[in-house]
Amino acid sequence: MNRRDAIQQVALLLGTMISAPTMAGVLGQKTNLGESVLVSAEQEALLAEVADVIIPTTSTPGAKAAGVEKFIVRVMRDCYPKEDQEKFYSGLTKINSDSKSKFGKGFDELSSPQKIEMVKLSTVNDKPFFLRMKELTVTGYFTSEIGAKQALEYLPIPGRFEGCVPLKPGQKAWAL
Repeated sequence: MNRRDAIQQVALLLGTMISAPTMAGVLGQKTNLGESVLVSAEQEALLAEVADVIIPTTSTPGAKAAGVEKFIVRVMRDCYPKEDQEKFYSGLTKINSDSKSKFGKGFDELSSPQKIEMVKLSTVNDKPFFLRMKELTVTGYFTSEIGAKQALEYLPIPGRFEGCVPLKPGQKAWAL
């Protein structure tokens, strides 16, 4: 079983809601054969900043270090129809314009507590954008090398199967 099959199986087993387009993106498929929204470097940088609020750097690197914004841009372009892309990127523009209204600066210029406040506001003001952003960020992070090897415990060649093994205190969850 390869990593992508394992991720799909775990998502199904755990009941995690991963949308069909995001799952297609994880599997490297291209389901959007129509037009796509062109993403600017500024939008990509803004995606990195918002993703880094969702999964910040702690004892392990955060979403920005994992390059989650590149995953998000690729999956949105390759797997979501243009209409969904437009809604998603308008949500991204909204979080930036709301930051300018509230704090007088763009999202990327805010302090960490201000960024957190703006992301919390987006959970209320633009819930569809936030849910899609969170889904793509978490999926992109934990399928990246940094997420799998540094945030999770990674065993490239598993040994024998042991169905019930207690975790040691402070031990990370296992990556698949």
